[in-house]
Amino acid sequence: MKIHEYQAKAILAHHGVPVPRGEETSDPAEAPAIAKRLGTSVVVVKAQIHAGGRGKGGGVKLAKSPDEAERIARDMLGMTLVTHQTGPEGRVVSRLLIEEGLQMTRELYLSLVLDRAAGKPVMMASAAGGMDIEEVAAATPEQISRVYIEPGVGIVPFEARQIGFAIGLDGPQVNKFVKLATALYEAFVATDASMVEINPLVVTAAGELLALDAKMNFDDNALYRHPDIKDLRDLGEEDALEIEASKFSLNYIHLDGNIGCMVNGAGLAMATMDIIKLAGGEPANFLDVGGGANAEQIRNAFKILMSDKNVKAVLINIFGGILRCDVLAQGVIAAVKELGVPVPIVIRMEGTNVDEGKGLLKESGMNFTTADSMGEAATKVVELAG
Repeated sequence: MKIHEYQAKAILAHHGVPVPRGEETSDPAEAPAIAKRLGTSVVVVKAQIHAGGRGKGGGVKLAKSPDEAERIARDMLGMTLVTHQTGPEGRVVSRLLIEEGLQMTRELYLSLVLDRAAGKPVMMASAAGGMDIEEVAAATPEQISRVYIEPGVGIVPFEARQIGFAIGLDGPQVNKFVKLATALYEAFVATDASMVEINPLVVTAAGELLALDAKMNFDDNALYRHPDIKDLRDLGEEDALEIEASKFSLNYIHLDGNIGCMVNGAGLAMATMDIIKLAGGEPANFLDVGGGANAEQIRNAFKILMSDKNVKAVLINIFGGILRCDVLAQGVIAAVKELGVPVPIVIRMEGTNVDEGKGLLKESGMNFTTADSMGEAATKVVELAG
């Protein structure tokens, strides 16, 4: 789950991470009063969407007076902001963060993420802040410093100092960085975050360190422990089909292709998407119905697949373990009858009651295409989608 910048900064500030003063609003008429309360000669008006690259897209602007802050706010609210992370369709801006202007001398990068291969959180930092960290990692990976943190110990001062000196901070600044890094790790652990990113972390003219921007992602599986964080979810920033799928405990991610995928198990779903690509096709989605799916979930999954007008064919790839192949076949037949699915359907299944499942599909009289292997299924569905 993602949240907005202003929400992330509130969480980080609660744990002791220094952030600029600012206020959120969705009413441009409030902008002048906010600018006056901040009391700085310049304020920054920032669009709040779940995507990076806002500044390049016109979503971050300086205002030198309260009246200018209102004018910018009126222009920005309701605009469709297109960045390299939104795709060409962009995102509609419905919230703004208005912050105090700062005199900055340096822009740094700092983040915490879970390294699943190492089984540990890793803190990453770079002197090249304010840039796309992917570009820095590709072009000059030596500019990124990393410290792996033992979960049972947490970050210790010498590790934070190591990072601080590596990104070029001086002695007094390193001491401030140790406190900031410790607070950042505490926020990361306390909220069950999967990622915290500060880009840029700025050094002000007065030598202070502040999180000028902040992103936080959270582990969906831990949200039951954090109802306050769950309440921060902004459905307007999420794909409508993904929201609908979550209501039925379906794991769905919308993609740009034309072949709908229905699979049980995340690993098999990723392998299915890969083999479609290998066969020359483009998957329209990632859809994991889960190992224990029933006929009702199959019907709901089909409904979601068919809501994507780009889907020209569907590939169902099931390994019948907990979900028996005959139950899958019953669900598919019922769904196609009810929804009148207009596109070709290729089915490949193996496992428990596979012969019974294939028999049901054959006896249904419907125009299903079956396959005995993943490669055969992928080839057939790419041909049908073309």
